[in-house]
Amino acid sequence: MAAESKKERPIIIGVTGGSGSGKTSVSHAIFNQLHGHSILMLEQDSYYRDQSDMSLAQREAVNYDHPDAFDTDLLISQLSSLSHWRSINKPIYDYSIFTRSDKTEWVDPREVIILEGIFVLSDPRLRDLLDIKVFVDTDDDIRIIRRIQRDMKERGRSLQSVIDQYLKTVKPMYHQFIEPTKRYADVIVPEGGENKVAIDLLVTKIRDIIREAQN
Repeated sequence: MAAESKKERPIIIGVTGGSGSGKTSVSHAIFNQLHGHSILMLEQDSYYRDQSDMSLAQREAVNYDHPDAFDTDLLISQLSSLSHWRSINKPIYDYSIFTRSDKTEWVDPREVIILEGIFVLSDPRLRDLLDIKVFVDTDDDIRIIRRIQRDMKERGRSLQSVIDQYLKTVKPMYHQFIEPTKRYADVIVPEGGENKVAIDLLVTKIRDIIREAQN
């Protein structure tokens, strides 16, 4: 995790874990504690593939917990641009229609970039761009409860549909593709955003890297 000067590249932190693990809470906790620094949050979910050429029924049938559901090449390209201090037009994903919006978001580079998503550590090209790699490790039972609460409240899903999707794709994909990436992590955070000690240690390390880069 050697620091580089600002002229070379920003500090990029990858935060991953299964759906409902608390990776978003960890990412936001880091973001909030670094208030006052030049920092941005980048969600891997923004890089779900464009499926506008498919029918709505076809889109609904896609396995969104498989690496192929993401346009990883675009994510790597745009993260690389940000790492070279170039702005990007980030895609916007519309969950209501299961494809990208026709709008994009202009994003300027920052000194610290937090990349959050389930497959952040899956691709070696993506891992190579990360200075700190974090895996949020949470029990399966806790994760499904959190997913039920989120999907029913925020995405209008029924309880049965959430359970069916979890058993059919979310859980098996986690054990096949996501959990194995734990071995690439620099830091493993048990229980997500509730682990205040781990978050404080991460923030302290990031501040040290920022301080070294500024000297």
